[in-house]
Amino acid sequence: MQVEAQPRARGAVRLTAKAVGGATKLDRLRQQGALKLILPTLFRDDLEAVLVNTSGGVTGGDELSVEVTAREGTTVSVTTQAAERLYRAQPGECARISNRVDVEAGARLNWLPQETILFDRCSARRTLDVELAVGAAFLMVESLIFGRAAMGEVLRAADFNDRIAIRRTGVPVYLDGVDLRGDVARQMMAPACGAGAQAVSSIVLVHPQAAAFLAPLRAMLPFAAGASLIAEDVLVMRVVAADGFALRETLVPVLMLLNETLLPKSWRL
Repeated sequence: MQVEAQPRARGAVRLTAKAVGGATKLDRLRQQGALKLILPTLFRDDLEAVLVNTSGGVTGGDELSVEVTAREGTTVSVTTQAAERLYRAQPGECARISNRVDVEAGARLNWLPQETILFDRCSARRTLDVELAVGAAFLMVESLIFGRAAMGEVLRAADFNDRIAIRRTGVPVYLDGVDLRGDVARQMMAPACGAGAQAVSSIVLVHPQAAAFLAPLRAMLPFAAGASLIAEDVLVMRVVAADGFALRETLVPVLMLLNETLLPKSWRL
């Protein structure tokens, strides 16, 4: 007997921001399927975009894509309504999430999604490709939580592949990859890996004054975190934490420092 394919989520968002009279305004917006954008009224000169996945999470076979362009002289922050969830996938199925960011000269884009929670037997491939012009600034945070500790969830089987590439005029300034397969809980118990941590995060700041943030950032970090300059204008930080709550206790003040303002309201709800 032939088994019918289960319905899967498809979603895409394309956003372009432009500068008008010193303020950042919406230029173009296209959204379809399960992905939507909310543009809150800020009473400021920057633009904030909140991604909403109306399917309620991601499972095997889903396909989602986001494209954001910050034109010259704009400031754009992209965040999510809540933590994203990668749910259990059917055998042989894999979710695909594609994110693309272009930042023109004199523009700044803050890529500030909330955490991604991995559930047992999830399967996903995710990419973030960032293209910066000379003189563009970029702040990024990407966080993973390996099951919700308060719910007693343990990640015994997973297949998660994540790739981040930040380039300036085509030249790589930051390349990173994560491959998690099999018993993630056991792997994270290893002293040289996570020593039992259930949450991790990476932060990258590409900014002409990145070096000035290094000392105050290091003064804020807990023991299981570190920050370094990998170039004169590229600051990288990594942190591991016991759970999502402990991770957020570190992330919120760090991101407020690097963002030089409050975080999007969805982070503070």
